[in-house]
Amino acid sequence: MPKKANPIQLQKFLKGVNYPAGKSILLKHAKERGADENVMYTLEKLPDKDYQGPAGIAREVGKIEAR
Repeated sequence: MPKKANPIQLQKFLKGVNYPAGKSILLKHAKERGADENVMYTLEKLPDKDYQGPAGIAREVGKIEAR
């Protein structure tokens, strides 16, 4: 079963994203860069909204366990 990736792992696969970016863009970008199942699982758990940058993504990742 996949586990939650940390924000540093996510940013490795999101490098080069043009922000603001929606969840679908983040998923596509990460997949194209060979993201593992943990990264994809974590991105799938994010709310479907536009993200202004890595800090916003990190904030939402921090909330995933609380849900």
